[in-house]
Amino acid sequence: MKIDKSTIRRSKVLDWIARKVITLGGILIIGSVIAIVVLIVSVTFPLFQGTDSELRAVVSLPDDVPGDDVLAVGVDLVEIGRQRHEDSLTGYTVTKDGTFTFLEFVEPTQAGQTESHRPDDVRAIVLDRHKVAPADGPAAPTIRNVVRSSGSEYTLLWSDGTVMLVEAVLTPEFDELGRRKAKYALHTRGNISASEEDRPTKAVMRADEDGAATCAMLLKGNRVAVLRETIEESMFGDAEKTTARTVLEEGIPGEITTLALNRDGDVLYAGTANGCLLRWQLDSDVDQPECEVIPAFRDPRAITALTMVFGEVSVAVGDEQGNVTTFSPVRTETSKKLRLIHRLSQHEGAVSDILPSRRNKSLLSLGANGTVSLDYTTSGKQLLTLAEERPVDKMGYSPRGNAMIGLDAKRNLLVWHIDCPHPEISWGTLFGKVWYDSHDEPKYMWQSSGTDEPKFSLVPVIFGTLKATIYAMFFAVPLALLSAMYVSHFTSPAFKRTIKPIVEVMAAIPTVVIGFLILLWAAPLMGRWIVALFAALLIFPEVFAAFMILWQFVRRFDWAKRVENGYEFIVLVPVLVVVVILAVWVAEPLETHLFGGDFRQWLFDTGGMRYDQLNSFVVAFGLGFAVIPIIFSISEDSLSSIPYELTAASLALGASRWQTVRRVILPSASPGIFAAIMIGFGRAVGETMIVFMATGNTPIMEMSPFNGFRTLSANIAVEISEAPQGGTLFRVLFLCAVLLFLMTFMLNTAAEMVRVRLRKKYGQY
Repeated sequence: MKIDKSTIRRSKVLDWIARKVITLGGILIIGSVIAIVVLIVSVTFPLFQGTDSELRAVVSLPDDVPGDDVLAVGVDLVEIGRQRHEDSLTGYTVTKDGTFTFLEFVEPTQAGQTESHRPDDVRAIVLDRHKVAPADGPAAPTIRNVVRSSGSEYTLLWSDGTVMLVEAVLTPEFDELGRRKAKYALHTRGNISASEEDRPTKAVMRADEDGAATCAMLLKGNRVAVLRETIEESMFGDAEKTTARTVLEEGIPGEITTLALNRDGDVLYAGTANGCLLRWQLDSDVDQPECEVIPAFRDPRAITALTMVFGEVSVAVGDEQGNVTTFSPVRTETSKKLRLIHRLSQHEGAVSDILPSRRNKSLLSLGANGTVSLDYTTSGKQLLTLAEERPVDKMGYSPRGNAMIGLDAKRNLLVWHIDCPHPEISWGTLFGKVWYDSHDEPKYMWQSSGTDEPKFSLVPVIFGTLKATIYAMFFAVPLALLSAMYVSHFTSPAFKRTIKPIVEVMAAIPTVVIGFLILLWAAPLMGRWIVALFAALLIFPEVFAAFMILWQFVRRFDWAKRVENGYEFIVLVPVLVVVVILAVWVAEPLETHLFGGDFRQWLFDTGGMRYDQLNSFVVAFGLGFAVIPIIFSISEDSLSSIPYELTAASLALGASRWQTVRRVILPSASPGIFAAIMIGFGRAVGETMIVFMATGNTPIMEMSPFNGFRTLSANIAVEISEAPQGGTLFRVLFLCAVLLFLMTFMLNTAAEMVRVRLRKKYGQY
C-alpha cells in the first residue's frame, strides 16, 4: 500500500497550526482573566492607602498683624488643575479688634520658576481686610473669645457683651485672562446684644437655614442663658424680630468649662470641670428644660473642648488628659440618653480645640503640646498626626477638608495639604459592626446615599449573596438531580432524546426575562396564594400516598404497565392537579381560622417578621429556574457515562433499578455530580438580573424567607450608575467585584479538589 506523504505533511501542518491556535487562545483567556483581576484590584487598592500630608507653606504674619492679638486662623485650598501652582491657597487671621486679614500663599512656580521649592519659599500676600465690630468710635470693644462653630463660622464674644456669628465666605472670581482669583467676604449670621446683667464669659451661637439664630451664653454664677432670635414676616412683607430668653441653672453639677450648640439651636451641650457632660433639649414649649447629666469618664477629669460632629447628632469631647471621644443620644425604653460611642486620639496634655469637617465625620483636635490629630469618628481611626516637629498654638481646617493651618509661637503660619480621599473606609467599617449616629447599637449596614454618614458595611450584601444562593440551591439541586437520575436510568430512550434538549434550551432564556416574570407575575401570584402554597406542601404527601395505593389496583391493566415502563412521571400529573385544587379550596378557611384572616399581619404580630412581596421564596424559584439546566445537564452526562456493565451486573444480582442507581451509579458519578452542583452554586452567586429585579434590594440581615435582601452583584448593578468615578462608593463597588471573584475562585478550587479525590476513590477517569 502506497502512503501519501503529502497528506501526512498536510495533517502535521494542520495539527501544528491547531496546537498553536489553541495554545494562543488559552494564553489569551488566562491573560484576559488576569488583566480583569488586576484592573478591579487596582481600582480597589486606593481605599486602603491611608492619608498623606505635606507642609506646603511656612510664612510669617504680616507686620501689621500682632501675633499676640491673633485669636483664630483659617485656610481654604481649591485644587483647580493638576499642577500645584494652579491651586488657590488662601488663609486668614482673626485679631482682637475684629479684623479679618485675608492672605494668599504664593508659591515660586507662579512667578515662572519650575524647580522644587521649600515651604519657607512661599510668600504671603495680603488680599483684603474686613473689620467687624458691634460699635464704632475710639471706645470700640474688643473680642474676648472666639469659638469656631462649624467650618468658617465664628462666634465672636465682645467685651461689651455682644455676641456675633460671622462666616468667612470665599467667593471665586476670574480676571480678564480667565485666571481664578480668590475673594473673601464676611457674612454676619447673627448679632445679639446682652444686657448688663448678662455679660457672658463664654458664648456660642448658631443659625439655621431659616435665619433663626440661637445663642448660649455662660453667665456669672455658673448659669447659662439661651437667647433665640427669630424673624417672622407678615403677609404684607413686614419683618418682625422676636427674642426669647431662657436661663438654665438647675441641675448643673459643676463649673461649666465649655459649650456646644447644634445648628437648629434646639440641643445644647456643656462640659464641666468635674467631668460631667450636660445636655438640654431646648423645646420651644418648655420654659425650663430638664438637664441631662452623665459622668463622661470614670474619674472627674475636666472637659476642655466640645464641638458638634458633622450631621449635628454626635458631640465630640476633649478632656484635660488628652482624650478625644464622641457621645451620642441613644434611645432607651423611655427617652434618649447620652452614651459614649467612639474613642479617638490620645494627646499629651489637655485638648485645647476640636474642629469638625463640613463634609464628613472627620475631626481635627489640638493638644496642649501643639500637635494636631485628624480622626474619623465612624471608624474610630486616627488618620494622621500633624505639627509634631513644629507645634502650633492655634489651628484652622479648610471647608473641603484638604488643608490645615496653624499658628506657632514664632508668629509663623504653617499650612499643610491633606490628602484623605477615603477616610470612612477601614477593615472595621467594611466587615465589622459600627455604631452609627441615630442608632441604638453597633450594626452591619449598607446605605451609600441619603445620609450624612455613608455606611459601607459589606456584610449585609455578602449575607444576601449567600442567602440567595442557599435558597436557590435548596430548590434547584433536588429537582435537577432527581430529574437527571430519572432521565438517565428510568425513562425510555425516546423520551430522553426529547426532554434533554428542552431542558438545555432553558439555559438560553435571558435572565432578564426570568427576572421580569418573577417581578410582575410570580411574586404577586405567590403573595395572593402563600397560604395555599403551604397547604399544598402539607397535602402532597397524603394525596401521593393515597394515589399510590389506588395505583396498585390500576396497574393490572396493560396501558398502566406501559406507563410504568419509562413514563412514570405521568402518574404525578393527576396528583398535582388534585393537590392544587385541594390547596386552593382550603386556603381561605385555613387563613381565616388559623391566621385571623390575614396571614401577613399574623406573621408580623406573632413573629415580628415582615412579608415582602419580593422575598426569598420567589428568588429561589427564579434563580433555581436559571440554575437547574446547568446542574441537570452535567449530572445527567455523568450518570449516563457510567459503563453499562456496572448497571447490568447490579440488576443481574437482583437489585432494583432504584437500588442500582443509589448504590452503584451515584457513587461512581459523584465527581461529576459534585462538579455540577458547584458550577450551579457559582452560577447562583454571580447572577445579577434575577436578584436585581426580584429581591427588593434591601440590604438587611435576616434569615426569614419572607423578606428580601441584596446581593453583591445586585449591589453593583444598583449603585454603579450613581457612583462618581474615583470616589469611595465607586471603589467599594469594585471591592464587591473582587469579593465575587474570590468567592467563585475559592468555590471552583474547592470543587476541583473534591472532584479529584472522588475520582481517585471511585476509579473514574
